[in-house]
Amino acid sequence: MKYTQGKYLILDKKSIAREIYSFVISCPEVTEIATAGQFVHIRTGNFTLRRPVSICGIDRKNGTLRIVFEVRGAGTEEISRLNKGDLIDMLAPLGHGFTINQDFKKVILIGGGIGTPPMLSLAGIYGEKATVITGFRNAGAVILQEDFRKTGAEVILCTDDGSTGIHGFVTQPFSEIVKSADAVYACGPMPMLKSIAGICNENNVFCEISLEERMACGIGACLGCACRTVRNDEEYFAHVCKDGPVFNAKEVIF
Repeated sequence: MKYTQGKYLILDKKSIAREIYSFVISCPEVTEIATAGQFVHIRTGNFTLRRPVSICGIDRKNGTLRIVFEVRGAGTEEISRLNKGDLIDMLAPLGHGFTINQDFKKVILIGGGIGTPPMLSLAGIYGEKATVITGFRNAGAVILQEDFRKTGAEVILCTDDGSTGIHGFVTQPFSEIVKSADAVYACGPMPMLKSIAGICNENNVFCEISLEERMACGIGACLGCACRTVRNDEEYFAHVCKDGPVFNAKEVIF
């Protein structure tokens, strides 16, 4: 796992929903090696531990990386106070990303809440081959819909309260089209991922999921982000930061 550490220039900052921010960061040496599904680890202020944030977009031509994150505590709140022109301290890119196969004719990308941003890089790769299903609490929490449309992907929106899009969970439209897919990629809350993995298993469809977990070092040294997985019929503890965050859904014990 090759990564770099440095302080990088923030070229753009936007608030795209309540307590959700988008940064575009100049970091050519990172974009050169980054892949969809990896993450960055951000140091801020006087906090000892860095904060992990998924990579949302990779622009190799311009040497920029895009991250989209939600304020969930004091650390991410301090990150949100950074502005255009400031430097951001990152370890990047970290972890293992999604498996990309251009032979796939149809893929389904599923994002739940703040698990939606990692899907945008995949949508940019697969374009019209992709159907993107995203789910949010309500209309006020919806993000990135126009960004997905610009990739050429089909976009399906769901909200828990029905304030926009389909009234219900992402599993509803997903169940109706899963049999047409060569592959499924998903990131979001664990109950959602468990349901998606189960549906894919029932229909024998390849599925990769990106897990969220609290982590300290981000490089597999502290062993704090362990998750239960199975391989060759044997259970073992993998680490989200190093072995993931992307796993084959069949290997994860929910």
